[in-house]
Amino acid sequence: MDRKIYRNLLTERRKGCGMSNKKSVTLRDIAEKTGVSINTVSHALKDKPDISVKTRERIKQVAQEMGYIGNASASFLRSGISKTIAIILGDISNPHFSIMVREIETFIREFGYTTFILNTEENEQNERQAIVSAVQKNVDGILWCPVQQSEDNLRFIRKTGVPFVLIGRRFPNRNVDYVVCDDANGGFVAADYLIQQGHREILFLNGPMHVSSAQERLLGYQGAYAKHGLDNPERLVYSGCARAGEASILLEKALGDNLSATAVLAFSDLIAWEAILTLNRMGLRVPEDISVVGFDNIQSQFLFPVLLTSVSSSKSAMAKAAAQLLLNRIEDKGGDPQHIVIPTKLIIRESVRRL
Repeated sequence: MDRKIYRNLLTERRKGCGMSNKKSVTLRDIAEKTGVSINTVSHALKDKPDISVKTRERIKQVAQEMGYIGNASASFLRSGISKTIAIILGDISNPHFSIMVREIETFIREFGYTTFILNTEENEQNERQAIVSAVQKNVDGILWCPVQQSEDNLRFIRKTGVPFVLIGRRFPNRNVDYVVCDDANGGFVAADYLIQQGHREILFLNGPMHVSSAQERLLGYQGAYAKHGLDNPERLVYSGCARAGEASILLEKALGDNLSATAVLAFSDLIAWEAILTLNRMGLRVPEDISVVGFDNIQSQFLFPVLLTSVSSSKSAMAKAAAQLLLNRIEDKGGDPQHIVIPTKLIIRESVRRL
């Protein structure tokens, strides 16, 4: 096809789709429109005090009417500040994470920052690429819930020099900033409550054991048994539920191994909901036949048909603490790494039956 004909067809297609070949509005365009210098426009849009308030407002109004959008890349080259933060998470489809992301965005927006989210699917290679992508986009800082299959990516992110704060998980033997919930207490209060309700055979559908929160929730679960003078429940622990979709197979195996089980403690609310669905398919009712307790308390902001008893920590407090700590690191306020632990408590609803 002749190139001229092709260009004409492409132009017509763009017009039909509402597309335009119009270039972005520049400072020069605004200057010509307002009759002032480019330097005056630049200073006005940055609220520099050498430009009168009246002139600033007029220039801003014209810029808005013309659809002007500032060049973030050029701004970064001038200042070295992008005003963006990357949030790297294992599974953004989990409402626990999406609630925290919303809280983080709301908080940092007040400081002029924006965010973008990178999802790792709990995969270490995806996580490495997420870190690379964040650094390539010149982010000022990273909030990171690590996969923890190894410490390779921790060593890698440190080498980049970009400030970061761990959220939700920690490397206990590495002195880096983190904000987590009290996972050990969460595992304890959940199991302790079930034992107080008469349950002794409590299946624990735990997360992967390379994850710090899974390790600590297990310690709490074991501590509750020890408190009541009961045998170590190792045979009742089934680890490896990283994401929803994996719990049903694990639960069916656990129930097959432990026919006398009367309760299930799940690593997360998503796993708890999947467990309830699986139990229903097996002809078991919750809580009449078997009790279920989750972790994350996502029902605090979502409505579900089964009122799930769940371990709660303030997602808002965790998000704000992590965001503020990262902003402090970006501003290079110094000081030793901070380790912030948000309290956990049990929210009792209707998914547990007293024996």
